[in-house]
Amino acid sequence: MKTLLVNCDKNGIQTAVKKIEEGGVIVFPTDTVYGIGCNPYNSKAIRTIYQIKKRKISNQLPVLGFSKKELEKIAIFDEKSNIIANKFWPGAVTLVLKIKDEKIKKTLSLQENIAVRVPNNECLASILKKCKYLVGTSANISGEPPYTTAQECIKKLHGYDVIVDGGEISNKISSTVVQVTDKINVLREGTVSKKEILNLF
Repeated sequence: MKTLLVNCDKNGIQTAVKKIEEGGVIVFPTDTVYGIGCNPYNSKAIRTIYQIKKRKISNQLPVLGFSKKELEKIAIFDEKSNIIANKFWPGAVTLVLKIKDEKIKKTLSLQENIAVRVPNNECLASILKKCKYLVGTSANISGEPPYTTAQECIKKLHGYDVIVDGGEISNKISSTVVQVTDKINVLREGTVSKKEILNLF
């Protein structure tokens, strides 16, 4: 089936959301790099993402949410994670928290933790407003640098249903990943520095 390229306008967003609801996989712009995602409650679509990215099943997939309020339904926020989220969301910080949604735990094959983020991208926010959650990982073959244009995604990725063209993303740096337990552990330093995170405490 031919991949559908749509613009980030009302019709394009409607097409992307419909495809997500049908169990499809979409590629979309974020505030960091282009992402690939699907309904996080759809096991079949999740398997497709692993196949497209040639990603090991052991590498868990993060979830993007429309708002912190929505993500509080699937993950447990404590005092420290609340402080980080309130400072940097929407934005380029991914929090690794205890999971509390058993269904999403099963479909994403998670153990105890889930990686969550509220992205700061108007186009993606419009999609998330309709569907609340998306599996959201970088749209690139595992091991390759992230892609920053729709054209690059079209050239190098195969097997998804819809790509939303949000233009070129100038940032080119992935989100900072922070695991919050008794202490703050920066697992990956990205757009937001480790120092900026630790300075909150």
